[in-house]
Parts: sequence; C-alpha cells; structure tokens
Amino acid sequence: MLSPALAFKEEIKTGQAAIIRAFNADHKAEQLLHDLCRHVDQVLEKVWKHFQLPKEYSLVAVGGYGRGELFPQSDVDVLILLNKAPEPAEKEKLENLVQLFWDIGLDIGHSIRTVDECLQESSADITVQTSLLEARLVTGSRKLFWELQERYSSVMNPQKFFQEKLLELQQRHVKYEDTPYSLEPNCKESPGGLRDLQVILWVAKAAHLGNSWRELADRGLITDTEARQLKRNERAFKDIRIRLHIHAGRREDRLIFDVQTPIAESFGFKTTESRRASEYLMQRYYWAAKAVTQLNLILLQNIEAVLFPQPSVPRPINEHFNEVNGFIDIARDDTFESSPSALLEVFLVLARHSELKGMTARTSRALWHARLLIDAEFRHNIFNRSLFLQILQSPQGITHALRRMNQMSILGRYLPNFRRIIGQMQHDLFHAYTVDQHILMVVRNLRRFTMPEHAHEYPFCSQLMANFTQPWVLYIAALFHDIAKGRGGDHSVLGMADAKKFCYDHGLTRANTELIVFLVQNHLTMSHVAQKQDLSDPDVVKQFASLVKDERHLTALYLLTVADIRGTSPKVWNGWKGKLLEDLYRMTLRVLGGEAPSKDRELKNRQEEALKALRLVGIAPDAHEKFWQQLDVAYFLRHDASDIAWQTRVLHDKIDSATPVVKCRLSPIGEGLQVTVYVKDQPDLFARICNYFDSKNFGILDAKIHTSKNGYALDTFMVTEPTFAHQYRDIINLIEHELSAVLAKQTPLSPPNRGRLSRMSRSFPIVPTVDLRPDDKGQFYLLSISANDRNGLLYAVAEILTKYKINLHTAKIMTLGERVEDVFIVDGAALQGARTQIQFETDLLDALRV
Repeated sequence: MLSPALAFKEEIKTGQAAIIRAFNADHKAEQLLHDLCRHVDQVLEKVWKHFQLPKEYSLVAVGGYGRGELFPQSDVDVLILLNKAPEPAEKEKLENLVQLFWDIGLDIGHSIRTVDECLQESSADITVQTSLLEARLVTGSRKLFWELQERYSSVMNPQKFFQEKLLELQQRHVKYEDTPYSLEPNCKESPGGLRDLQVILWVAKAAHLGNSWRELADRGLITDTEARQLKRNERAFKDIRIRLHIHAGRREDRLIFDVQTPIAESFGFKTTESRRASEYLMQRYYWAAKAVTQLNLILLQNIEAVLFPQPSVPRPINEHFNEVNGFIDIARDDTFESSPSALLEVFLVLARHSELKGMTARTSRALWHARLLIDAEFRHNIFNRSLFLQILQSPQGITHALRRMNQMSILGRYLPNFRRIIGQMQHDLFHAYTVDQHILMVVRNLRRFTMPEHAHEYPFCSQLMANFTQPWVLYIAALFHDIAKGRGGDHSVLGMADAKKFCYDHGLTRANTELIVFLVQNHLTMSHVAQKQDLSDPDVVKQFASLVKDERHLTALYLLTVADIRGTSPKVWNGWKGKLLEDLYRMTLRVLGGEAPSKDRELKNRQEEALKALRLVGIAPDAHEKFWQQLDVAYFLRHDASDIAWQTRVLHDKIDSATPVVKCRLSPIGEGLQVTVYVKDQPDLFARICNYFDSKNFGILDAKIHTSKNGYALDTFMVTEPTFAHQYRDIINLIEHELSAVLAKQTPLSPPNRGRLSRMSRSFPIVPTVDLRPDDKGQFYLLSISANDRNGLLYAVAEILTKYKINLHTAKIMTLGERVEDVFIVDGAALQGARTQIQFETDLLDALRV
C-alpha cells in the first residue's frame, strides 16, 4: 500500500496528465485552467483533512490560483490562515503540511498568517495586497475566511491601490522597453500581455467596478465590442502560455526563438515559401498585444476618471477638439464620422501643443473605432495628404505622433504598405525589433539629431542636422527604407517604388522626390562601403562620391545610415563603426568639394598632422625619421594621424627590438582598447594574436596588418570587452605583459576552439559563405566571409590563413548582432592556382561551421 505522500503525488500526477491530454484533444484553454485548479483543490482538501488541523484554520488560495486559474507549470500560491498564533504542536503540524505539499509534486508558494498579520503585510507590500484581492477559500473555517475578506475590504483604498498598480505597470513596461514588439516577448509580463489585462481587473475589483470584462461593459467603462476583443485576446494569450508550459515542461512564459516554431505548429500554422510558421504566429501575437495595449489605455483612463473625478471644463482648441484637464477631447461624439480628416488632424494638434498630455479615453475610443474610415478615398483626399505632411513637418512631437498613429492603427490604414509590416519579424540576427518598430526607431533617431538636449550623444550628426534644410525629407525616407521587407526580392528596390508614389501623391518637389528615392534605394550602401571596403584606396572614395553626387545627398545618406544602424539593436552600433562612417563622410566631402583623390596629398597631410601631434609630446624633432623610413605609403594611408603619432612615440627607439613590443592605449574613439604589436615577422603571427584575444574573450573590432621594410610586423588591433571602461589600466598592463610573453615563446598553436553558438544563432542558423576575388588592380584578393558569430571564430579563420601561408594586409571585423561579416585583404601563392584556391575556400568554410 502506498504511503499518503506517494498516493497524493500519484493522484496529482495522473489527474494533471489526464487534463493535459484532454486539452491536446480539444484545445479549450480556459477549461484546462479551471480543471487543473479544481483538481489541485480536491487534492489539497484531502491533504488538509489528513492532518486533522484545528477547525478554526483555513486553507486559502491566493494569486492566480485564487483566481481559479492554474497553468500547467505555475506556482500554487496558498495562505494558511490562523485564528491565533499556533501552539508548538500545531506549528510542527503546519511545517509537516507544507513539506507534504512539496513532496507530492506541487510548486508551492505559501504563507502562514493570522488575519492581523495578513492586513499588516498587505498594507506594507502591494504584491501581498494584490494576492489577497483574489483570495478564495479551499477548505477549513469559512467564518475566519469571511473575517479576512471583510477586514481586507474595509481597509482597501482603491485610489492608492490604483496609483501603486499603475506605477508598477509603468516600471514593468520600462523593463521591457515600453514595447510589445520584442522579437522574444514574454506573453505574461511584456506590454500588451496577460499581466496588463490582470492589472485592469485588479484595479476594477478593488474599486468595486466589476470582476470581468462583461461587468466592466455593463458599467459603461468599455463597450460590448471592446469587452469581446479583450476576452478574445486574453484567451489567446492564455492558450499560448499553456502551450509554452506543456512544451517546455516547466514554467516558461517567453516566446523565445527556440519554441516559436513548435508552438506555431501546435496552432496549425505551416511554413510557406515566403514565411516561417513562427512568423504567422508572432504577427498574430503582436496584433493582439497592440489591441490590448490600446484598450488598456482607454480602460485605465476611464477607471481613473471614476476614482479621481475632476471638474471638466472644455477649452476649445478648434472646431473639432477641446482641451479637458490637459488632454485633447473631441468636440462631439461624431467628430470623426462627420469630419474624417480629424483622424489625422488630432495627431497634428498633439504635435503642435506640447502641453497636451494625450487623448481622453473618449477620444481614443472614438479614434479606434473610426479608423476604418481611412479608405482609398480618404487617402486620395488632397487635404488629408496635406495634413499627413504637416505632421511630418512639425517642429516637435513627430515621433510621439507617429507612435500614437501606429498604436491606434491609423498609420497602417493611411500607408497600406506599412500595415503589411506591422508585427513582422526579422530573422537576420541583428534586428531586435519588428520591422514597423525598427522604422519608427530610425525616425526617432533622426529626430534626436535635431534636439539640443541630445546633441552630446552624436555631436557630428547633430551639427550636420542643424544645417540640413527640410529634415522632414529624411523622416519620409526612414518611413520607406524597410517598408518592402518580407515581400520577396530586394526590399530597397521595392521600397523605392513605394516612396516614389508617395512623393508624387503628396506633391513633393522633383528634387525632394529624387533625394528620398535615392536614400531608400541606397540606405545600405554607405554602411557597406565604410565597413567592407578599403577606405585608404582613393578609388573607393572617388566611386562613392560619384554615387552621392553632392553634399546634400551625402549628408542625408550619412544621417540616415547612422540612425538606421542605431535602430537595429543596442548590440550592433559601436564607436568603431561610427568612426568608419565619419571617415568616409569627410573623405567624400573633400572629393565633392573639388579635391582630386591623391595618395601623395593624403600621405603628406597625415604625416604633417602626425608631426604636429609629436611636437606636443616633446620628443626630438628628428626622432621619427629612422622609424618612418621603414614604413611604406600603405601604412600611412591606412592609419590616422593620431595612430601614426602614437606608434611613432612608443616605437621610434625600438626599431630593431630583439623582443616583441606590445603597447596598448584607450581607443581614441572612446570605446575599447587599441593594441599595437611590433615584432620580427613570423608566419603564424596573426593567428597567435587572435588566439590570445580569444582566450581572454576580447572582441576584435578591427585589425590592420603591416610589414615594415626591415621585416618587422606592425599590427594594430581594436579590441573591446565590457570591463574595459572600469579596469582599463589593469587590463592594459595585463595585455602588454602577457601578449609579449606569448609572442616571445612561439609555442605551437592550439587547435581552434569551436565555441558554442548563441541560442539565437542556433534558432536562425545562416549558411556560411566565403567570397574570394581579386581587387580591381589585381594586386590583392578581397576575402569576404559571413557566418554565425561564436567565440574563437576569428582564430579559426587565422589558423586556415596560416596553414595556406596567406599574407594578411588588413582585416575589417564587422559584427552584426549574432552574425559576422568580415573582410580581409590578402595575397599568397596558394591563391594563384585554381586547385589550391578551391581547397583553401573549402577548408575555410569548414572552419566557419560549428
């Protein structure tokens, strides 16, 4: 015969398994939640009776379990309610009871308190107060439970509770970046998720306004249609969360990449030629979260109006709108129906009146329901087109206006192609947002260039924007630069056609139309040139200058490129990329100003600038001469004047050093360290240095490889690691000492460590590519590789270069989130023969694979 603990455990296990099997058969989410809850109730009641606890005690369900819902892997939160402090014998019984709860397989969250203690904890902790709001008697003394309910209700302050839950909601939204459009959302905690819906019901229940969407509709706080929408979306989120728990076998509320496809397939979504099954699921999720976010705003405002009534004295703004207590309010209930243009005008008014805090719930609701009035006829109306342009041309409030328009589904109605990319995921391993959110982030970044309070972030961009006439042209280009993603084909080319039609429909000048179309078509070009081509080659700059043609096009493309890269993901932008883009901008500007590209002029300019810097540090006027005699033109063209001056200062007296020289400094770009290695050249030097950096988990942003005339390697690396900013002095000393020792010993190279891919890379693996082709002059080869990023990758590449005796002249290391796109300038005898070249590329591909 089974012991009581094993019997209860088996009962829990078999009952839960049967309920989950029933769900897998009929997919009734709410039925499963209620059935699991009832099943646990029955077992807990038996356990309670088994211990023969005093009849004055109560077992109370709280939290989600108290609400009558239990997800497959959720905590079972219970309160053991006592009428008085327990005697020692009873205390031991209670401890054994809680232990048995755990032993039978329940993930218990428990508290043991008297009524007085409950009220004390509730007054001090909003979380406890919230859990008691949904308290439900499981078994035991009904009288004691009623006492708790009555006393709890008597001390509840609905106004204070509302304010604290609102602050809690805002804090949680900030944690999740105030967007429901994260590519891996938490279906419970992210904005627009289950927790947002629960907050509404909590504050409504605390204020005795209703316990369900139906009751809130009966009170007039929402309409019947809105109640149905909220109920439908709540059911959808519960269904997703149930499937997540079942699939993971544990409490998992995040729709991480690993699970999106199996969850999507469990709903019946299928992968097609153009889209993954997960994309269909996630787009539906985002649409639901967007609707919840909007309806929550309306509900919170309505509940706040009930709890904090204020005298509303409308102050006319114009014939369509009034100001009421700092919010914009429609003048009549049928404002949008009688004057559809007001659907855009309301956002223009908000942009022009910074003192307005937003819309009243009445306005938001009317706007939400009137959005369907935006049809083809509305879009063709000249006045409406003028209003939309005026929003983009407003001196302030543009970002907020566009975000509100997107949230209210007005932007997608007015720009149908924008509607197609709302909630669309991007599986390129470096975008952190859906396409629509990325676009709005780029607009935001451009707007920040115009604001004095943000000038410290990117001073050069702010300076250029201050002198750029009609910046709204850039906002239009930003709106369209990725609007064609997901259609198949080149989104830059497809987006050009959309942008051109928009400009024609809205009466833009030929010059502005041409600039916008140019920007959409070439929004990736400047980044490609700066990060993948050799900027020391005057022909590269000359060719780029011929593309942009004039300073206005160059400045516009530069500003859009910076805003675009910054709008992909916090991981993608870094100071090194910023420097490459700024260098390309300045070089191109000189060419556009009439300065013919000249290696001799550039060489002379850099040497003169370097000499000025050297004079400032007080070294002898001729100290540089012997060192510079060992360097060729390529060295001076590939290094900044500040780099030349620094390396001259630390190496001019070590030209024939018998031991390796390693020098480090904080990077001039303000991010990471610059490491210079000066040592007698050796075939495996690059691999050896990469191996050292990989062993320290340092990221390599850039590498310049140079061999002096006297046979010394002069290699410069830009490396980064999060702790550099706080411990750079210690790390500089460590690198200079350890790397010198590593290079002096010349021990055999260790095998490349095939580091593990990140979770995101495993979910969206990319096929490694190797592209090897001679440069335009036939002097060197350009080696381009693309692969999933991982620790040890660059060392694996370096090891193959060493194996085939490939000489490396420069390396551009570009990390785009979880993907690397590196470009190397190389030469070597192995590249001259077709057979050895193919074998080299094959081995390199093998090294890129995990």
